[in-house]
Amino acid sequence: MADLAPFPTDWQTALVLVAHPDDPEYGMAAAVAKWTGEGKHVVYALASSGEVGIEGMAAAEAGPLREGEQRASAAIVGVDDVEFWGFPDSNIRNTPELRAVIAETIRRVGPQVVLSLFGGAEWAPGTPNQSDHMEFSAAVLDAYDSLGDDAPQWLFENGPHATHAVDVTEQVDVAVSSLAAHEVYLGVLDPGTPVIEQARAQIEAVTTPRDDFGGRRAACFELKRPRATSA
Repeated sequence: MADLAPFPTDWQTALVLVAHPDDPEYGMAAAVAKWTGEGKHVVYALASSGEVGIEGMAAAEAGPLREGEQRASAAIVGVDDVEFWGFPDSNIRNTPELRAVIAETIRRVGPQVVLSLFGGAEWAPGTPNQSDHMEFSAAVLDAYDSLGDDAPQWLFENGPHATHAVDVTEQVDVAVSSLAAHEVYLGVLDPGTPVIEQARAQIEAVTTPRDDFGGRRAACFELKRPRATSA
């Protein structure tokens, strides 16, 4: 097994593109906390408000609630810029409209790094990916490619086929707090388990110490589109 490469460090702004509230927290929040602690600027942009994601709650109520939880969660890891595009939760498609919004956001924010969702069919054998995630990931790749020489230097996906890693040994607790900020969502998802316990189990699972990264806890990313030689 080849060792994971260290994530590039010679950048100042990253744009995190995801489909729903809580998507950044499961695999990226620990790395985001490290980066903002180093003075880097991170922006979150979400295709939907996750409005159909809380069982038993009307979309008109759940959407604003989940937006509020996402903003609170982002603030914990040092992200103040969070935007929602209003595409329909559970019906996200790789459409020209979505690709146009992604491309416009990349141009407007001007990041050196774009971070997106895993677009493969399965996280592992028997563990299927969500349709929203696959469609959104494809839209991000297409929008990035459409920018040509104006594309940011790096595009990574947060997924199981990692090429690069960030040492997040010291950011596990803040990442747990960030995920736990999705209190209502997690409380309905698993009412029998305290939210903080759910959050810690998830974060510890996605930051398991890696033999291919010196035994350190890592947030892991797959390099999808290098526009130039990566670090």
